[in-house]
Parts: sequence; C-alpha cells; structure tokens
Amino acid sequence: MIYSIVAIGDPVLKTKAKNLAADLPAADLQQLIADMFETMYYAHGVGLAAPQIGKSVRLFVMDSGPMVKLDEEDLAELEEGEMPEPPIKRAFINPVMVSETGEEWGFEEGCLSIPGVRELVSRPADIVLRYEDENRQLREEAFSGMAARIIQHEYDHLEGILFTDKLSAFKKQLLKGKLTRISKGDVKHDYRMKFAGDGKRR
Repeated sequence: MIYSIVAIGDPVLKTKAKNLAADLPAADLQQLIADMFETMYYAHGVGLAAPQIGKSVRLFVMDSGPMVKLDEEDLAELEEGEMPEPPIKRAFINPVMVSETGEEWGFEEGCLSIPGVRELVSRPADIVLRYEDENRQLREEAFSGMAARIIQHEYDHLEGILFTDKLSAFKKQLLKGKLTRISKGDVKHDYRMKFAGDGKRR
C-alpha cells in the first residue's frame, strides 16, 4: 500500500512520536514496514519516517543505496585502501540516539514532506543508535557518513524536528513564504501528498 506523504504544516510533523507498542502483532508490523518502503521508493526517497505518513510512532525506514552509489570518477577519488560506503537498507523501531560525534559536515538535504526545497545542513559525522530491528530484537550500532546523515534526518522526524528547523533565522525568513505555500498545497510534486487544513490527498 502506498501512503500519501504528509506535507509541512501538519501538526503530526511537529509532534514527538511515541514508542511503537510491544504488543503490536508481528504481521501488522511487517506490513507497515513493507508499506513504508513501498511509499518511500514510489516517492524516490532514501528515508521515510512514520510521522510522514501520518502515524506518530517511532519507526523509520531507509535505503542509502542511491546516495552512496559511486561512478568511476568517484571510485578513482577514493584514497588508497579506502573502501566505498556500503549501502544500508533497514527499518529502525523505537530508536534512541546514543551519541553524535565527529566533525560536522554540510550537505544539501531535502525532505519528501517539503518538496522542492533543498538547503545546506551540517551534522556530526558519526553516530551510535540503539534500536529494535524488524524482528523486535534490540541492537546498538555505529554509523557514519551518508548513512549517519539519513538516520539523523529521519530520527529528527520522530522528535518533531524538520531539517528546515536547523537553518539560520535569516534563511528561515527567506523560506517562510515558500513553506507556507507548500503547506497549502501550492507546490509541484510527483507523488501523492496530504496537506493540512483541506484533508485532501493529491
């Protein structure tokens, strides 16, 4: 099932999500995860958090493959002995950010809930995340590079934070009108979206 993506302006995107219930039937969980991956791929995203489909629970999915795929020129630029970043496809349930360390680096981020907007965001290079996997097994794992950035972006969604919240006051002011128009549905998009206020999906 492909869900509509909730656009900026909906309160669910600014609400801290609650833990996914331990007694949620496994079949229901697996279906939700499958639907989220299907929705993410349909919208050409690399990550999707449950609040973005209107569900305020601590769950997100990601597939960093499109972001870490290297062409011949990129491979040639790798230092001797340096390995390319492996793609990660995974679901994260009830994640807790244990640590964010390393030098901050900037990258132009976008968001399926804010189509047409990309801005430079700085984030720490390395993280440690504690989470439950698809089988509800508790894990703690370190991530770096692009995978860490995608996880930080999606984790923010569970905390009610959008990447635009991390911009300077000046940049926020410049974007204010555009974000307001997006929230009202005045934006081009090539996947199904739901806009606050009108209840319509288009």
